[in-house]
Amino acid sequence: MSDQREKSMFLRLKDAERPAGEILRADNLVKRFEAVTAVDGASFSVHRGEIFGFLGPNGAGKTTTINLLTGLARPTSGTMYLEGREYTDHPKRAQGLMGIVPDESNLYDELDGFQNLAFCAALYGIDKTEREARSGALLEQFGLKQAGKRPFRAYSKGMKRKLTIAAGIIHRPKILFLDEPTTGIDVASARQIRSLIGELNRRGTTVFLTTHYIEEAERLCHRIAFIVDGRLVRIGSLEELMKEHQQETVLELAVHQAGAELADALRPRFPGYTVHRSDEHHLRLVSAGSIELLPLLKAVAEGGAEVTEARLIRPTLEEVFVRVTGIESGLMRQEREGKKK
Repeated sequence: MSDQREKSMFLRLKDAERPAGEILRADNLVKRFEAVTAVDGASFSVHRGEIFGFLGPNGAGKTTTINLLTGLARPTSGTMYLEGREYTDHPKRAQGLMGIVPDESNLYDELDGFQNLAFCAALYGIDKTEREARSGALLEQFGLKQAGKRPFRAYSKGMKRKLTIAAGIIHRPKILFLDEPTTGIDVASARQIRSLIGELNRRGTTVFLTTHYIEEAERLCHRIAFIVDGRLVRIGSLEELMKEHQQETVLELAVHQAGAELADALRPRFPGYTVHRSDEHHLRLVSAGSIELLPLLKAVAEGGAEVTEARLIRPTLEEVFVRVTGIESGLMRQEREGKKK
């Protein structure tokens, strides 16, 4: 599936009418580990039938938040509600309605795909006939029927991730938690998993997803929360997040050796612009008004670099993320690449 076709599919999905009302709410969640505050007063709600995304770098508090919401960790303070019922001090009340897919697989290497799914179903009290039927159906749905009798240890990373997601929905949860579902797997498998997530959501499953991938959040999520240092700094739909930046001017410069020192040198000379590196060969400048090109070219030349191309671009979610959080998009990309190794 091409990138454009995949993106169009999710746009159609996101534009579809969705059930109203919230399924999950967190009020002022705090989690401290001695001197470290991993989650700092997070308040948000997840709407029934949506894909809600947490977007942020490593150490931002994404996984800790999921652990709190799913009862794998206890909050220092704050309250949590699922379908209107508080479960902060009694997480087992809610866990039967949740599907949990961690960033690392929790399935058994010695069991085959079918056995892993059937075992997970048994943990939820599903009888033998039903769990075998569901396991077979999920293997078919996730394209793993041929691998169903192979041991889990023999699966590729992408296959392992797909089976782990299948295990997470074997009991038909009301809400599915996915922690970095496509990190560390090949492009083709990532596309398949994004397609599966979209299909699960289309069938009615609410999804809470964390990701490093700005483009993944843009394609999949109905609403996105930016999280930095345990704090939620912005929440909204793509349209809401983009709206306040539509009038901005964004200029991309292709620069030979666009090092961090060049961006650092430009910021004090042009305080009215936001300057950041897209990658090692590109700088982006954002302004609420117009951008004067000639002074910029002169400043870059004085810094010992050369501009080979300059183009105006429409602001993207990446630009909004950088502007709101102050985190370089290149840093997010480096962290993702590091996780793949």
